[in-house]
Amino acid sequence: MFTGIVEEIGEVAAIEKGAQSCVYTIKASKILEDMHIGDSIAVNGLCLTVTRFGEGTFSADVMNESLRRSNLGDLNRGSRVNLERAMAANGRFGGHIVSGHIDGTGVLRSFEREANAVWVTIGADESLMRYIIMKGSVALDGVSLTVARLWHDAFAVSLIPHTGEETTLLKKHVGDRINIENDIVGKYVEKLCGKSSGIDEDFLKKYGF
Repeated sequence: MFTGIVEEIGEVAAIEKGAQSCVYTIKASKILEDMHIGDSIAVNGLCLTVTRFGEGTFSADVMNESLRRSNLGDLNRGSRVNLERAMAANGRFGGHIVSGHIDGTGVLRSFEREANAVWVTIGADESLMRYIIMKGSVALDGVSLTVARLWHDAFAVSLIPHTGEETTLLKKHVGDRINIENDIVGKYVEKLCGKSSGIDEDFLKKYGF
């Protein structure tokens, strides 16, 4: 489990492409301090397992499903990525519950500066927008953010200077794809409130909701 608080920005050092998968090697420093084989690292919000690490780099396998669901397939050698280690049991929970399992990608529509903040607007399809709510949490390329503007096919978040400096979000361009992980709580609530539980729209109306 992750929190969406990026620890450092890494750089893609190499990509070894196979028939149905890839091996990514990423330059890093801070997250290598206590690394072990098998550790989970969020790379642009995608949970990857460390298979090798050495002086200044680590490697991880990326399966075809992960490439389909995320923007990792858009990366090239030299691309910068957000990195976060799995949350330690004694750590502070600074963001929100982030599983590292990407739901899909959105498209960056615009950047708009307002005083010291920057509004970032992302377009997404209905399958992702159904879980986006005002003031709700969303992870974008692994960054925990709060939804502050909402439309039927897009939403916007506001980045403070620290977030802009410590992540890759403001280094992207309009039209770039961005990984989206919806709030896992909303997905569980939807599942538990389905027809099989007996709780549906008619049930809620009957009891005044």
